[in-house]
Amino acid sequence: MKIPNRIQPLVDDGLVDTVVRRLKSGKEADVYTVLCGEEIRCAKVYKEATQRSFKQAVQYQEGRKVRNSRHARAMQKGSKFGRQQQEKSWQTAEVDALFLLANAGVRVPQPHMFLDGVLLMELIVGADGMVAPRLSEVVLTEEQALTDFDTMIRSIVRMLCAGIVHGDLSEFNVLMDAEGPVIIDLPQAVDAAANNHAESIFERDVNNMTEYYGRFAPQLLKTRYAKEIWALYEEGKLTAETILSGQFAEDTHKADVNSLLDEIIAAEYEYYDRQNALKDRDL
Repeated sequence: MKIPNRIQPLVDDGLVDTVVRRLKSGKEADVYTVLCGEEIRCAKVYKEATQRSFKQAVQYQEGRKVRNSRHARAMQKGSKFGRQQQEKSWQTAEVDALFLLANAGVRVPQPHMFLDGVLLMELIVGADGMVAPRLSEVVLTEEQALTDFDTMIRSIVRMLCAGIVHGDLSEFNVLMDAEGPVIIDLPQAVDAAANNHAESIFERDVNNMTEYYGRFAPQLLKTRYAKEIWALYEEGKLTAETILSGQFAEDTHKADVNSLLDEIIAAEYEYYDRQNALKDRDL
């Protein structure tokens, strides 16, 4: 096929030999299979901001660290240069997340390199050796759904322990290889500690997966992993080996505001009484 303009520099530099075919045209990128020597890999070509249909970028980018202070100031001001740096930050977020998560033992495609808006990474294949199907395209038995859901929850926990929330996790962003689910598409990855929306985004991710696997194993619909995991994370008790129950009890205790106010007022009266007593003594 004709080589896309964005991939041509990789061909010129000898990093890609041949573009085999386009796999997907998504909301934030186009994905191609490419031949690199004797290995078939995946090339993800990010779309410019004006071409992307993915919305709410600001919500996801909150809390992301920018190493260069000049770039950070420009991004805050919204200048032309700042917008260019914002775009680069958006594109490199997935690269950074993939390297971090692969090292943390999360099942994600192994990234190889990133150049001029093109991410070259491992091509995930299925048990038949062909390009792996999306989870949404696979029919699961109840037993397989329970097993794969457990794998998914462990991956989500490892992600959170590494400080990352996927941000757009669903059956459309998971591939199925011979060993189970592989998480993909992370340009909107959220900093769990620095983003004020992280908890709600995390709950949505976990609930999306629970609802999907729950179609094949309805008992999963009664679980509350999102609440349980996040509570452990906030308490500093979450590790990759933490044993989860899938249950979570809400704190239904209501604060007795009136009693609290009474105590505050009584403390104030006591303070002023002591102050007046000291003044009388001095007189």
